[in-house]
Amino acid sequence: MPLYVAIRIRGTVDVRPEVSQTLYMLRLRRKYTASLYHSSQPGITGMLKLAEDWIAWGEIDKVTLVELLRKRGRIVGDKPLTDSWVKEKLGLNGLDELAEKLLAGELYLNRLKEYGIKPFFRLHPPKGGFKGSIKRRYGDGGVLGYWGSDINKLLARMI
Repeated sequence: MPLYVAIRIRGTVDVRPEVSQTLYMLRLRRKYTASLYHSSQPGITGMLKLAEDWIAWGEIDKVTLVELLRKRGRIVGDKPLTDSWVKEKLGLNGLDELAEKLLAGELYLNRLKEYGIKPFFRLHPPKGGFKGSIKRRYGDGGVLGYWGSDINKLLARMI
């Protein structure tokens, strides 16, 4: 059961209302934000496919997830997510164990909101720019749509 990461690439201009609502529900309200979703969540693949002209998405691996949590994870008050905070509030051994539980489907990032963890990540534009058009699909030489495991390369440049 893979863990998907969805990254909003395009802005808010000329977005159809149903796509805008879907992006809002996916917590992708601004450019260069990312969210995590399990493939087992009902309706998630349909939502990702509906919004794929505005987002890039694929399966995240453990190394990239730990780096994302460490560098871009935030708690309420815009403070960074740290190993000591995870040990104190969640009772886990650190960000590595949190990443393992997220990947295994034992924890969901959006359900950790009650502990104070923000369910989205603010990212930078990718270092070196995009390697294609931001209006074309990934398979056609662009950036949008389903990337598979290649999304980790893009995400590493945006962290």
